Amino acid sequence: MKNDQTPAHTQADPVGRRRGFRLGAKTLHDVASITFGGALAACLVINQVASRESVAEFAAARQTLAVIAQYLLVPSMGVVVLSGLLALAATRAYMNAGWAWLKALLGLAVFEATLVVVGSKEKQAAIVSAFADPDLLDSLLRSERNTLWLLVVLCIINVVLAVWRPRLSPKVR
Repeated sequence: MKNDQTPAHTQADPVGRRRGFRLGAKTLHDVASITFGGALAACLVINQVASRESVAEFAAARQTLAVIAQYLLVPSMGVVVLSGLLALAATRAYMNAGWAWLKALLGLAVFEATLVVVGSKEKQAAIVSAFADPDLLDSLLRSERNTLWLLVVLCIINVVLAVWRPRLSPKVR
C-alpha cells in the first residue's frame, strides 16, 4: 500500500454493504420463519389437547396459547413480512421475479390471517366463554384449527416458492 492511498478496509464498499444487508435480511427472515412455524405448531397442539375437565384448566391452556400468539406468533410473522419485503427491495433480481411477488402477497395474507384469527384477544375470549356450550366450543376450536392448518399450508407454499423459484412472469415476445 502506498502512503497516499486509503487502506482497503476503510474504503466505502457499497457492494459489500448491499450483500451484507441482503444476507442479514435473509437470515432474519429465516430465523423468524422458523419461530413462526414453531409457534404455529404449539398453537395447534394446544388447540387439539387443551383439557376440558374444568373451565379453569381450559382457560389456562387458552391463556398459554394467547401468550404464544402475543409474544412469538404475531411478532415473528411481522418480522418475516418486513424482512421479506426488505430482501425483495434489496435484491434487484427479485424485482421482476413473479414468484417473489407471489410470496410477498401470500406473506401479507398469512400475516393478516394470523392477526385476525389467532392474535385476536376477542377471539380467544370468545373461545373460553363458549366452554359451557360444547357444540359451539367444538365449532370454534375446529375453525381455529382449520385456520392454523391453512397458515401452515400457506407457509409451506412460500418455502416451496423460495426454493423452486418458478418462472411466473408473463413471457414477453
